[in-house]
Amino acid sequence: MRTTGTIFLVGAGPGPVDLLTLRAARLIEGARVIVHDGLIGPDILSLARPDARLVSVAKQRARHTMPQEEINALLVREALAGNDVVRLKGGDPFIFGRGGEEAEAARAAGVPVEVVPGISAANGAAAAAQIALTHREASSTVSFVAGQCKGLADQDWSGLAGKGRTLVIYMGVSTAPQIAEKLMADGLAPEMPVAVIENAARPEMRVLRGLLAGLPDLVEREAVKSPALIVIGEVTAREDAAVAALAQESAE
Repeated sequence: MRTTGTIFLVGAGPGPVDLLTLRAARLIEGARVIVHDGLIGPDILSLARPDARLVSVAKQRARHTMPQEEINALLVREALAGNDVVRLKGGDPFIFGRGGEEAEAARAAGVPVEVVPGISAANGAAAAAQIALTHREASSTVSFVAGQCKGLADQDWSGLAGKGRTLVIYMGVSTAPQIAEKLMADGLAPEMPVAVIENAARPEMRVLRGLLAGLPDLVEREAVKSPALIVIGEVTAREDAAVAALAQESAE
C-alpha cells in the first residue's frame, strides 16, 4: 500500500548557503523531489542528491513559470504519489512566500505538511546592511508590507512608518513612486530616511540611502533590480549619524 509523502515548506534564507538552518540543509540533502523558487542559488541546489528531481517554479512580476494553484496541485500530487517533497523558498515560507496557501492546500488534500522557518529577507537584508530594524533610540516597532499587492493605493498604511517606527517593504521596486506618494499622503515626512537593499547578503549587494521624497529617483537613477527591499525609518540613518558623530569628535 502506497504511503503518502510529506510536504516540507522550507525557508532557504536570504541567499548564501551558509545561512541555511541545519534542518533545511539536511532536508535538501535527502530530498528526492525539490520544488524551488527562482531566487534559490546554485550553491544551495548543489546540496541536493545526484538523483533528486529539481523543479523550478520561478516567479517574476507579471511572469510566472507556474501559477500558484498549479504549484499547490504539483506538491499535493507528488506527495500523494508517495514522495516527500521539499518546497524550497527564499527567506521564510510564511512571510510573503505563499507558504500559507500551500499549507492549506496540503491539509485540504489530507497530506502531511511541515514548515521549516528560514531567515526572512527583511532580517537577512537588515543584518547584511547593518541596519538595526529596532533600536532603543530610534524604533520600537517594525512592520512588513508588500509593495506589489492588489489595491495598493486603497490600503491604509498610516501609522506604519514614522518616528519610532520602521517599515520594511517587500517587492516595492517597481511601485516605488506610488509607495512614496502614498506614504507622504498618509502624513509621513518627505525627509524621512530610507534605504534600498539590493541582492542582500550576496557579493553583489548594494545599500542605497536617501530620503522618502527622493525614493523614486533613487530607484530609477541607480537602476535597482529585484530582489530588493525598501526600509523606511530613522534606523536607516543611524550609520550616517554615527559616522558624523565620530567626525565631530575627531574635529574637536
